[in-house]
Amino acid sequence: MTQLEELKIYLDKDIDTSKILKKKVAVIGYGSQGYGQINNLKDSGVEVVCGLRIDGKSAKKAQNEGLKVMSIEDAVKWADIVQILIPDEIQASVYEKQIKPYLRAGQYLMFSHGFNIHYKKIVPPDDVNVIMVAPKGPGHTVRSEYQKGKGVPSLIAIYQDPSGDSKEIALGYASCIGAGRAGIIETTFKEETETDLFGEQAVLCGGLSALIKAGFETLVEAGYSPYMAYFECVHEMKLIVDLINEGGISDMRYSISNTAEYGDLTRGPRLITDQTKAEMKKILHEIQDGSFANEFLKEYQDGMSNFKKMEKEGEEHMVEKVGNKLRSMFSWIKNNKIINREIN
Repeated sequence: MTQLEELKIYLDKDIDTSKILKKKVAVIGYGSQGYGQINNLKDSGVEVVCGLRIDGKSAKKAQNEGLKVMSIEDAVKWADIVQILIPDEIQASVYEKQIKPYLRAGQYLMFSHGFNIHYKKIVPPDDVNVIMVAPKGPGHTVRSEYQKGKGVPSLIAIYQDPSGDSKEIALGYASCIGAGRAGIIETTFKEETETDLFGEQAVLCGGLSALIKAGFETLVEAGYSPYMAYFECVHEMKLIVDLINEGGISDMRYSISNTAEYGDLTRGPRLITDQTKAEMKKILHEIQDGSFANEFLKEYQDGMSNFKKMEKEGEEHMVEKVGNKLRSMFSWIKNNKIINREIN
């Protein structure tokens, strides 16, 4: 393991936003990140439009939020900065047909994930600046934290900088979506893409959801109540993660009982073994060599039938049915949900 390097964290006090406030920003897409980022930009005084299919459902949602909507083509022509916040699997096609023909020298092409640039599914002209502002949280959280006067930490990266001020623009944009309240860190498109995909697959989403379901199934198959299994394997997860988020694994262990900590220290390594880590290394290699990216894009091109089948199986799992029933009884969740599908 390499020695820890000193980390530079940019905060609002370090950032001059005057330049970004003079730029016109087109946000392409109004999904989770599009919703969070464009509304925060607007509230920060940035001149923004949403580039969408004019007759689509997302356009109506954006208009209901008081946003100006243009076609993608017109938005690109209008803007100084074009932030692409549509799903990875359709970015290259939309870029080729609706963005690339209207780009001009000196514009800023922006992303919140390096997938298409890093794997060269999108190859921008040399005279266009290519930058990334990647909040380390879902767009709904980017929005909800901003509204609380807080922010979500963000990464920035520069891929092409013909204008010479791309870092200043990236920092200004990140500040205007609230990231400067929490912290902004500089990285590269390669590092962001590969670590982000690995974290999602091996730990945060793939690893965690598989661990939760396996624990839940083990208790239910042993005859325990599915409601008790849900509390122990799902509900309390937030309590533990909040402790880790605030003070690391050590603070979490400080807060739990000696019984729980002894079980953590002695049983955890029996679950996450050298074999598990070896599989993690295989997953990382598939990310690094581009085979995961190609597999995912092929799945999209083939109609996503396997994706939809697995997604439906997940939604029908008993842990989801039990969770829906229990959460409907928890007023503190119902009244404070981050996601409102009618709005975002």
